[in-house]
Amino acid sequence: MIQPLLNWRSLITVVAIFIVTGTIFYSQYLAKKIAGEEKQKVEQWVAASKAILSTPDLTLPNLIRNEQQSIPIIETNEKDSISGFVNLDSANAVNDKKFLYQKLNDFKSEHLPIEIKLSDTPYTANRYYYGHTTLLEEVRYYPLIQLFIVAMFIFFTVYSISIRNKATQNQLWAGMAKETAHQLGTPVSSLEGWVEMLKESNTDPKTVNEIQKDVDRLKLVSDRFGKIGSKPKLEENDIVSQVQTMVDYIKKRATGKVHFTMSTHDNPVVIALISPPLFDWVIENLLKNALDAMEGKGEIHIDIIEQLKEIHIDVADTGKGIQKYNLQKVFKPGFTTKKRGWGLGLSLSKRIIEQYHNGQLFVKQSEIGKGTTFRIVLKK
Repeated sequence: MIQPLLNWRSLITVVAIFIVTGTIFYSQYLAKKIAGEEKQKVEQWVAASKAILSTPDLTLPNLIRNEQQSIPIIETNEKDSISGFVNLDSANAVNDKKFLYQKLNDFKSEHLPIEIKLSDTPYTANRYYYGHTTLLEEVRYYPLIQLFIVAMFIFFTVYSISIRNKATQNQLWAGMAKETAHQLGTPVSSLEGWVEMLKESNTDPKTVNEIQKDVDRLKLVSDRFGKIGSKPKLEENDIVSQVQTMVDYIKKRATGKVHFTMSTHDNPVVIALISPPLFDWVIENLLKNALDAMEGKGEIHIDIIEQLKEIHIDVADTGKGIQKYNLQKVFKPGFTTKKRGWGLGLSLSKRIIEQYHNGQLFVKQSEIGKGTTFRIVLKK
């Protein structure tokens, strides 16, 4: 599912770049065209002003001056002292000289002035500085607006594709889990029958008891897989007892060089709403990962902290630690640093805690050569 997502992202990105690039070039073309037309209108307006100065009664120049109602123009003398203006906010321009001179400075930075010489003396002239219309402003900013719209389109499209793919992956994992539980059902039932036959024969009871434990273990595994994909029923349970049971189970399968400790901070009973089979699975996964990280020797410490609204369960080991660039990958399906396994343990554990128990599971801290601490957060 990852490759199609990448192809979609590439296609969307190429289309977006093409649209934005074309828009930018076309907008620049329009901006230059409008700017040229505006300059031409100002020149016509200035020429009409010159004609009026020489012959005030001419009708056409007055008509040209009156028709130009969009381009802001400031008239100055040869020393840039303002003598008049058109198409500016008259209230601000009249009452606030700073506003007028600020506009003059803006116009100077945008265009060279158009001059009309009033006499043959070199220092007697009118200068006309002009700005640009609202239309030109809109054309210039249009590519940025479109870029924002395209970026939002890409974001929501990729996000929706990602959500859809995640939903498909979740359905796939849930389907595989249920099929695994279904496939385990038949041999487990058969094994239970064989255990009953062994009990009725003269087989050593101790041996039969150990076989029964393994069969019960298979039933538990099958039950856990069967619950994936369906919302489990949460029950009030003692977290301390649940964790202790899994510690005892893992301790029997660890070497004598692994030391287990658990702290409850003087709280012998800590109650929370959990699904016992699924919660046990999470604790088992974390403990097994801790054992693998220590390679047969070290310490595993479980710290259960009851707070006002939350319960924190820290599982810490003294193993090899996790590289920083892998911290964001450890919960992804398929990620594993071990030679064996599918890399589903932590992924399923996170899903069990966060989706089924409305809690959190994350790496609290990890240091190479010193160990890792995983934290479970449950709401009380």
